[in-house]
Amino acid sequence: MQVSLGGVYFATMLFLGSFLGSVFMLGPFLPLLLVNPPWYRWLTDRIVATWLTLPVALLELVFGVKVVVTGDGFRPGERSVIIMNHRTRLDWMFLWNCLLRSSYLRLEKICLKSTLKHVPGFGWAMQVAAFVFIARRWEQDEQHIARHLDYFTAIDQRLQLLFFPEGTDLTANTKARSDQFAEKNGLPKYEHVLHPRTTGFTHIVQRLHSGGKLDCVHDVTVAYPCSFPQNELQLLAGRFPHEIHFHVRRHPVSTLPLDSAGLAAWCCDRWLDKEAMLRSFYERGSFVAPATEPSPTTASSNGAVVAAAPMEPPVPQCKSELRVRCVQWLSLVWWTVFTCVAAPALLYSSAVARAYFVVACTFFALQARVAGGLEKLEVAWFPHWQRLSGYGAVASRVS
Repeated sequence: MQVSLGGVYFATMLFLGSFLGSVFMLGPFLPLLLVNPPWYRWLTDRIVATWLTLPVALLELVFGVKVVVTGDGFRPGERSVIIMNHRTRLDWMFLWNCLLRSSYLRLEKICLKSTLKHVPGFGWAMQVAAFVFIARRWEQDEQHIARHLDYFTAIDQRLQLLFFPEGTDLTANTKARSDQFAEKNGLPKYEHVLHPRTTGFTHIVQRLHSGGKLDCVHDVTVAYPCSFPQNELQLLAGRFPHEIHFHVRRHPVSTLPLDSAGLAAWCCDRWLDKEAMLRSFYERGSFVAPATEPSPTTASSNGAVVAAAPMEPPVPQCKSELRVRCVQWLSLVWWTVFTCVAAPALLYSSAVARAYFVVACTFFALQARVAGGLEKLEVAWFPHWQRLSGYGAVASRVS
């Protein structure tokens, strides 16, 4: 495998930041999970968010990646489900470039495969952040997702949950399977997206809506007009994207069908729109401005023509580019000093710090194997803490 100095630098900074940050920035606050889970969630979300700005800063300031966001923004603090096409294995990380401009990174949680929780550093921070790890087997994932969503509802978490309905990234193999599914079910074959799986999406939307914690669905379409990494190894080889384009459509919950069949059809229609938008994008090199786009509901995935839903005016970005640049520079300076100077100096000079480092690493590694992860411990402990503390006047559905 070929590697580049740029790719190695990028991966090393992210690994050291997540590894040392988990130990020295998140580790000291783990006991707070037992004392007060809502406080623990409030604090650790903000610490993790500082790390999420690091890849954004590296991509744009160091490697010159151009980020273009069109369409709607994210209203500050609103609760949403974010659905996005899965072009590469790294889309979830690149989305942070969009969210830094349009939302608040501390609000985001990601549904992602459970094997990632065991990766030292990255996986540890994701567990503390209470990301939703899934096994991709619905009989296992249904209750696991429900417990997480009910927990977020009980503590009044202003959640923006990223979910990939396609389930995997677009490759030759996954496209072939998607085409087989289309042939079997009499659906059109797609070139730029995969046919979505709607079960998880409908479950998440209905669960959050029933708890009164859903304002809208953000439909994000991502496109890469030039070179881009399909996976982590290509990123390590220095294949950074030259440009990343995000187009955001905000759908208020009042415009959504809330029955299972209606939500499933609605999701499939969004992917029909994405295919058309991406085909047009790769012809022009940009997304169409919202005012000139065809309505996303003029056709459905089964070919039927339906009435167009009223669209709200575009929501502007909540941060200026100057503010975004300041955050990026502060992030780059902070994490460079922390990972390359402060943490190594502390380990070198203090026997206590070295002992703590060993204990913390051992704990992070063992608890995931024994208890299934810190996010599971957090969700499982909350109802017991709630009964002991009397937190909340209304009993939570978390069990």
